[in-house]
Amino acid sequence: MALSIYPIASNFVAEIGDVDLSRPLSLEDREAIKQAFWKYAVLIFPEQAMTQQQHVDFATIFGPLETTIQKHRTDEALRIREDIADVSNLDANNRVWGETSRQRMFQLGNRLWHTDSTFRKIPAKASLLYGRTVAPIGGHTEFADMRAAYDALPETMKKRIDGLIVEHSIFTSRAKLGFTGFSDEERAALPPVPQVMVRTIPENDRKSLYLASHAGRVFGLPDAEAAELLETLTAHATQRQFVYTHRWRQHDLLIWDNRCTMHRGTEFDDLRWKRDMQRATVSEPANSCEMAGVAVPVEV
Repeated sequence: MALSIYPIASNFVAEIGDVDLSRPLSLEDREAIKQAFWKYAVLIFPEQAMTQQQHVDFATIFGPLETTIQKHRTDEALRIREDIADVSNLDANNRVWGETSRQRMFQLGNRLWHTDSTFRKIPAKASLLYGRTVAPIGGHTEFADMRAAYDALPETMKKRIDGLIVEHSIFTSRAKLGFTGFSDEERAALPPVPQVMVRTIPENDRKSLYLASHAGRVFGLPDAEAAELLETLTAHATQRQFVYTHRWRQHDLLIWDNRCTMHRGTEFDDLRWKRDMQRATVSEPANSCEMAGVAVPVEV
């Protein structure tokens, strides 16, 4: 039986049925999934029983995987393999973290609107998040369609932001929460990087805003003007008409296109409910500026 596709909206988010991701996929199913991914940007695969290796095997259909930034931490060992990001509220011993956990402070940044790995020189193309254990209340994930948000901008704004380059840093987003306690080693491992503000998705030629809570200064703009512009664009892109909210079911696997979506996790009682979420993340072939052929300004 061929896989089935059920769109949530005409061009954003679709549920995929009649496919078992724990098994090798036919070439036809692989191609159908890729085509759906390019069109809808967020795909939902319910009732998937997968091992970590099967999770990784499916992710590599879309390209090479990045390793988790948690490997740079010096305070606690990894709970799972380093090619899967641990987006849970669990410590290295699979216990719910404590209120003062450093990991908790770091992970709360996922509740800000962001795009995965824009703080890396080579950012993420796709993220595949698997819900092994989900909270019974709260803990949803919201997605914003940055293609539709770009299309809805006034022409004057499109011209203003075309070609702009933004500096991204994981420490920028965490500082917004008041979390600044990083070692020199951690900061050296993840220096700020440039990314374009507007991307063109090669598979469909659609333009998209490329924003994240990691975004800081905009090259060529005063800091106050850059902050106001980023705030204005983020508020525009996260209006209700551009946003889908996903309520997790156990064993859902979601895949989203980081080039044209932003997302955030919503609040839940993270000191009470166990939420074991694991993400495989597919890397882009290069930095977004390099792929766009845009030269990064040299600023002193």
